[in-house]
Amino acid sequence: MTTTIIGFPRIGAQRELKFATEKYFRKQITATELTQIGKDLRKRHWLELQNAGIDQIPSNDFSFYDNLLDTAFLFNALPAAIANAPLSDFDKYFALARGYQGSAGDFKAWPMKKWFNTNYHYLVPQLTNNTAFRYHGGKIRDEFLEAKELGITTRPTIIGPFTLLQLSELDDTVAAEDFTQDLLTAYVDLFSDLAANGAEWIQIDEPSLVYDLTDGQIQWVCDFYQQLLSKKGAAKILLQTYFGDIRDIYHQVLNLDFDGIGLDFIEGKESKKLVESGFPADKVLFAGVVNGKNIWRNNYQQTLNLLQELPVEKLVLSTSCSLLHVPYTVATEQFKPDIKKHFAFANEKLTELNELNLLQQNKQLDLLQKNQQLFATPRVEENLELHHQIEKLTETDFVRKPDFEERKKQQENALNLPLLPTTTIGSFPQTKPVKHARVALRKGEITQDEYDEFIKQHIQEWIKWQEDVGFDVLVHGEFERNDMVEYFGQHLSGYLFTKNGWVQSYGTRAVKPPIIWGDVSRKEPITVKWSAYAQSLTDKPVKGMLTGPVTILNWSFPREDISLEESTLQIAWAIQAEVLDLEKHGITIIQIDEAALREKLPLRKSDWNSEYLNWAIPAFRLVHSKVQATTQIHTHMCYSEFGDIIHAIDQMDADVISFEASRSNLEILQQLQDQHFKTLVGPGVYDIHSPRVPAKTEIINELHQILAKVPQQNIWVNPDCGLKTRGESETKASLVNLTEATRQVRRELGYGQSID
Repeated sequence: MTTTIIGFPRIGAQRELKFATEKYFRKQITATELTQIGKDLRKRHWLELQNAGIDQIPSNDFSFYDNLLDTAFLFNALPAAIANAPLSDFDKYFALARGYQGSAGDFKAWPMKKWFNTNYHYLVPQLTNNTAFRYHGGKIRDEFLEAKELGITTRPTIIGPFTLLQLSELDDTVAAEDFTQDLLTAYVDLFSDLAANGAEWIQIDEPSLVYDLTDGQIQWVCDFYQQLLSKKGAAKILLQTYFGDIRDIYHQVLNLDFDGIGLDFIEGKESKKLVESGFPADKVLFAGVVNGKNIWRNNYQQTLNLLQELPVEKLVLSTSCSLLHVPYTVATEQFKPDIKKHFAFANEKLTELNELNLLQQNKQLDLLQKNQQLFATPRVEENLELHHQIEKLTETDFVRKPDFEERKKQQENALNLPLLPTTTIGSFPQTKPVKHARVALRKGEITQDEYDEFIKQHIQEWIKWQEDVGFDVLVHGEFERNDMVEYFGQHLSGYLFTKNGWVQSYGTRAVKPPIIWGDVSRKEPITVKWSAYAQSLTDKPVKGMLTGPVTILNWSFPREDISLEESTLQIAWAIQAEVLDLEKHGITIIQIDEAALREKLPLRKSDWNSEYLNWAIPAFRLVHSKVQATTQIHTHMCYSEFGDIIHAIDQMDADVISFEASRSNLEILQQLQDQHFKTLVGPGVYDIHSPRVPAKTEIINELHQILAKVPQQNIWVNPDCGLKTRGESETKASLVNLTEATRQVRRELGYGQSID
């Protein structure tokens, strides 16, 4: 019996990697200094894993931005323009991650999408007929050798060829099969290089195997790995899967020459049944029994019962997925002991693996008794009144009247907006003064009145700026908010908040998901004060800005003692009260963001409706079902693939939906057209996750593409996401170009000249 993990958080206990990388972007440190900081973090993490008693320690799970981007670089899958640019390798890497404007050229960032059913985002490799995969050493070997110098023989990890191709975008000139031979050669060279340098095990991550697979995909995987594994050399190969089970290809995988197979027993509903159907005695099962995506303590008795029932001879205890998706440690949190004892972050999950290992060997049985006490009694008391309110809901509570077409007519008359109305998604830059003011309030260095005056001043300045630039629908900027979920949780009962519970979302962006501890209800108005104040400053409509119930759930660490559906309905009931309060205070346009709608969508299509959409979509409808016909409901979604659930999104019955679109090359437009999407749409016309400023002509071109697919009367114009993380100067320059581009396109369409 041994223990391992699939991957470890790389941003550092205090987000050291984030801050160092951002300093590099600002040219405050050199590439050499950033490289050393990364090396120091890796050393710290490897030693922590070793000291925690983890037997098999992974390497190459570290990344300065994203592992799929790392894999593309490792195999030379770079666009020719970037490969030939007069930039260092580091700057080429970051140019693909976040775009580049400078003396070396003007490069857009690669598209970004959600990593399976998580809130992590990966960079999407762009493959063309000029792409030639080849291995040339580099990061994976260097990091293995770094650890070796510390006396630690790690297990290098790499994203597998099937997942690499499935997550990449291919242009019209190529098919995935065209890359088979190059990829085969690249992985053979990788295996050979690592084995020559002393690697005993190599981990190949193939999470795409948990999807529904076609016969053709199964055959490709079998053919590829049969050839690859025949040349694996001295190293043992672990096939690692996660986020579900591999029911479509399990038996074929058993017949391939893998030395170890990693299965997820948390989200893999069929994993136990599959193993019970047979598992070879000469292979090692890496059993993902400690949840890598949630922060609750493992129930040892349940896990031990599962392990006892697995008919395997060689077993390694592991996490269900990388610990990238949970915070670093509970140790630095300030919860009371009776609360803290229920949590296990990344470091604590290492302890759980070791304790389970001991218990599996009938050692230190007192650990089991102590663990059982956590689950012996309910953690929290039920809110009986809330449960009664939820139970009384009927189908009519989820239906808005009148229907969409009638509302559309009434809203056109009430709002009187121009063709191609312009707006932003909600937030404006959270500058240093904004952040410092929030910290000063928390520390008691300024009073609440002083803080409120500071926020008022910012709202005044940005409302006036939006009017001057010519936006049609304004936003107040969300300067009072630390996070679009945490801010709401702070005004809801049932939530707990960490001090250092940061989790990487993408690149240098980290979020601090709150914890749903108990039943959720609204304690007080949440957004009314600042929305009403902003509206009092202008005659133009100011959007009320809310986070939707599904996103609040998906961007929190959810309870495991009640269903996700029940938790979401509680949140929806609370947000409905906020919506109605905004309407009472004169807010005529209310945006209810569901940026994370797709996040917990099951990876297998057969489960989409029964396990998720059948309650997630009604939860959103519950939030806005009671508003007046003239109140326009917006929602926003970003950085996911929505094309295959467009019909469900239309059933949300919002009046306007803004999508991230620019970074995914406006792919969603054809899908909207094909599905006869009725809701008005605002496909984002520029990428806010890049610091580059889009030219006016660039935005005009985006608008022309949108107009080719969507009726002009159904189009809104906006960036693709909120502007919280951007700098003020680049934000204003980009938005000026957006409004000027829109006015020019209006003129092209013959819309009245008076709008200028």
